[in-house]
Amino acid sequence: MAIAIGFLALVAILVVVQVIARNGFDVGLPWADELARFGGVALVFLSIPLLALRGQHVAVDLVPQLIGGRTQAALAIIAEIGILLFCAISLYGMHSYLSRAGKFSTPAMGMSNWLFYAPATIGLALFACVAVLRLAHLIRTFGPTSRFDGQS
Repeated sequence: MAIAIGFLALVAILVVVQVIARNGFDVGLPWADELARFGGVALVFLSIPLLALRGQHVAVDLVPQLIGGRTQAALAIIAEIGILLFCAISLYGMHSYLSRAGKFSTPAMGMSNWLFYAPATIGLALFACVAVLRLAHLIRTFGPTSRFDGQS
């Protein structure tokens, strides 16, 4: 959580610095835009696993809440498997992309693309781990009166 707050503060400060530089001094700071983009990507991808682990992520659960019981638990298991597939496909795509783009650096700061996309890669790997934990919990508690609302 502290890392996410740090990246959020970084993005906010860089936006203010960029506005002041452009409007007050008529100077563009391309490195500030690039660093803010890095901070935004890191903020999103590193926050997702933490929020999912805590059950504080955005969830559309109208249908599962109406169904209840074993069907609700089955839908939750299917959703976690879908998350795992998403993470696997995304990590494979990131690997394929970085196998080519990893040789290059970002234009303004000269940061290696490996480093620039590291928070996204780490976040996806952590998200997959959280999905495995949630899936294991669901499978352990799957029964005739299964519910997945954090109470089991």
